[in-house]
Amino acid sequence: MSGPATRPGAAEGGTGPRRPTRARHGSRGRRLRTRVRSWGPSLLLVSPSILLIGIFVYGMIGWNTRLALSDQHRPTDEGSFVGLDNFVALWQEARWPAAVNNAIVFTVVFVGGALLLGWLLGLLLDKGIRGEPVFRTLFLAPMAVSFIATGVVWRWLMNPAPAERATGLNALFVHVNLDFLVNTWWTAPDLGMAAMALPAIWQLSGYVMALFLAGFRGVPAELREAARVDGCSEWGVYWHVVMPRLRPVTLSAVIIIGHMSLKVFDLIIAIAGQQIVADVPAVYMWSTVFEVRDPAKGATIASYLLVAVAVFVIPYLVWTMREERSEGR
Repeated sequence: MSGPATRPGAAEGGTGPRRPTRARHGSRGRRLRTRVRSWGPSLLLVSPSILLIGIFVYGMIGWNTRLALSDQHRPTDEGSFVGLDNFVALWQEARWPAAVNNAIVFTVVFVGGALLLGWLLGLLLDKGIRGEPVFRTLFLAPMAVSFIATGVVWRWLMNPAPAERATGLNALFVHVNLDFLVNTWWTAPDLGMAAMALPAIWQLSGYVMALFLAGFRGVPAELREAARVDGCSEWGVYWHVVMPRLRPVTLSAVIIIGHMSLKVFDLIIAIAGQQIVADVPAVYMWSTVFEVRDPAKGATIASYLLVAVAVFVIPYLVWTMREERSEGR
């Protein structure tokens, strides 16, 4: 007489489901080992960089934020939490709004001028002028110069001395009988920061030219030819076919030179020193931390600069991620 029917595995103490559980655990273990073998070496390779970035970028941002939210206005103070008091108090000073206004004027003129000049230079090279490699090198050469060196040279070029003692560009204007162009350059109370942007435009327009030239060359020749067959003029080809494909290039250029302009420091110091008429947030932060020795106030200015740069960078990162996701990358 046979015994009662038992479930698989009942002979091992009535634990029928144990075998499938072990199988699942074994499968998970294999997948885990496969992932470790696949990701482990790469993760070990980049882990020092991740650790250093975590400490010296995000750790320092956290430390700066903590300092900005405290009342540690002297290096020897302990400091206690005061919320956003420092952020509000900064706008009640006369120097801070003026510095922000100067930075905005500088950014608008610098970004707009570099984009326009870079686009024109890229368009000229895209038309296939003779000696293109020579011109391309000449346009890119200013990028090899530091902002300090550029500032020293342009300080002489934009010397605000009157016509009888003129040097630099003012002397050139006097020499060619264009005295009406003699001006006070960066010392002008209203448009001084617009003049201050000229050296930055000279230095970065070659870089923007390289970006636009790569964009021009990336448009398939078949698309341009199809537009010409459909009756488009040469300008129409650029306007309706080429320019829409340069939006990513334009956005990248705005992000890169835009965040550089908001943090500009060395160019201003080389040309104007710490003159109030050319004051910007980065110079204000430097003098607050290293001359006034006010850590909380300096950290507050640094936090505002971080937010201003984030306004440029974060939308670009979101847009890039959406583009990559839409393309299935």
